[in-house]
Amino acid sequence: AADADRALAAGGRRLRPWIGRFVPRDPFRTVLVVVGLVIAGTFLKHALLLASTLMVSWVALNTARSIRLRIFDQALSLDRAQFMRYGSAGFMAQVTSTSEMLANGIMAVFTGAVTEPLKIAACLGCAMFVSWRLTLACLLLAPVVGFLMVWLNRRVRAISKSILARSRAFHHVLLEALNNVLTVQAYTMEDFERRRFRACTKDMLRHGMRHAFYHALANPITEILGIGMVATSIAIGAWLVINRETQILGITITEQPMTVPGIMIFFGFLIGASDPVRKLSGVITGFNVGTVGAQALYPLLDTPSKLVDAAHPRHVASPHREIRLENVSFGYDGADTVLRDVNLSIAFGERVAIVGPNGGGKSTLVNVICRFYDPTEGRVLLDDVPLTEIALADLRGRLAIVTQQTELFNESILYNIRYGRWDASEEEIEAAARKAHAHDFIADFPDGYRTMVGPNGFRLSGGQRQRIALARAFLRDAEILVLDEATSQIDVESERLIHEALARYVENRTVIMITHRASTLALADAIIEVDHGRVTKRPARQQAA
Repeated sequence: AADADRALAAGGRRLRPWIGRFVPRDPFRTVLVVVGLVIAGTFLKHALLLASTLMVSWVALNTARSIRLRIFDQALSLDRAQFMRYGSAGFMAQVTSTSEMLANGIMAVFTGAVTEPLKIAACLGCAMFVSWRLTLACLLLAPVVGFLMVWLNRRVRAISKSILARSRAFHHVLLEALNNVLTVQAYTMEDFERRRFRACTKDMLRHGMRHAFYHALANPITEILGIGMVATSIAIGAWLVINRETQILGITITEQPMTVPGIMIFFGFLIGASDPVRKLSGVITGFNVGTVGAQALYPLLDTPSKLVDAAHPRHVASPHREIRLENVSFGYDGADTVLRDVNLSIAFGERVAIVGPNGGGKSTLVNVICRFYDPTEGRVLLDDVPLTEIALADLRGRLAIVTQQTELFNESILYNIRYGRWDASEEEIEAAARKAHAHDFIADFPDGYRTMVGPNGFRLSGGQRQRIALARAFLRDAEILVLDEATSQIDVESERLIHEALARYVENRTVIMITHRASTLALADAIIEVDHGRVTKRPARQQAA
């Protein structure tokens, strides 16, 4: 300790001439210089802190943005079975809660993962320079605190996983109730849904408070370490200084008796290490939360889509000649087979109607033809080229689809029709609407084609939604038109007019219709009957007979 005091004094003497060249000799001017340096240093400190905070925030927020983009891209890339495994609520939870946890973890790590350990190392290093034995004696509590921190962070990680699971349940209940609000109100289930939602929020609150409790424990634990270090150093140092001793209980602490200035310098270094230790505990906790978020994201982001383009996609001339299914079988995730050994050919320009009992596999057959699923056995070909060897964008560009459950965006009518071909002019959009007999009711709205349809088109009637979907399909002008009960919600007169339009529109294109309506069946050249996975095809005149 005495050697350390002498070394510090010698260093001060060497610095004195250098300082004297820059410090004014007048005492008042010296005070002004010191005040100016303090002010300038404060401004510089906070400018650097601001720059550091902004940089860390940008890194964390940009990382969260990149993760959200990847989640969104993954949601659009998965096939339907893979998408439904997570569901809309699962993706919502990943986009919000999980990515936010990851961003918070990144901010915690970048904020103090480097600076705080360096501060601790510097302060403890200087304390060891004064007395390395006394420093080690003061760190007797470190293993206990380390054990407590390991236990604490295990609890934080476990609770963070529980919070993520409850976040998915929360989004599931919320979206389910809001998407089916008409059914909820019609069956007077409002109180039931309120109880479900309250239970979810209460569960999230309970786990959130547990997380906050364990997160808050980090500070007291590290404060115990800091106080223990300082208290130990005060007790040992006071004994050594007062009694002019170099040993305690026969253990040599210093080579020579410590002085009051030396022990005060030692105290200062220990106090300087305690605050970074406290901050580092928050960094470790934040890192563990971010790790939980990353672990929840990896299974989703690492899930390979079953619908991928071939390394060297093949092109099929347009229009195609035929669609052919060879020994096609399909089942959902190992469940019962929905399609069995299907062999089918649909020539270009042919209009086929798919009929059969509910649950017989009609929609599955269409989904396989459109490659929303790949068959588990066999193959689907377009002009002798397997669909798996055709680029998805090329294949889907040949399709226009109108489903029974019409999907519209919460945008204008113009936007929803233009979705069929984004570069279409307003004149082309209006022409498509006229073909679908949608122009008249659109023109009756005060805002016309710029009328907002509401979430999933709730401001429109079922028939109006289907006609907008038909207009979107007409605008696409695709060589393959798929209609899944596309006129099921349209009145008789509108249906007659639309069938007249369809009769003209379906010329020189392949049409695949799922329907039970006689008026739609009249458009068909052939009937495909699907019954419990078995598929048979016959001319339409046999159906008429």
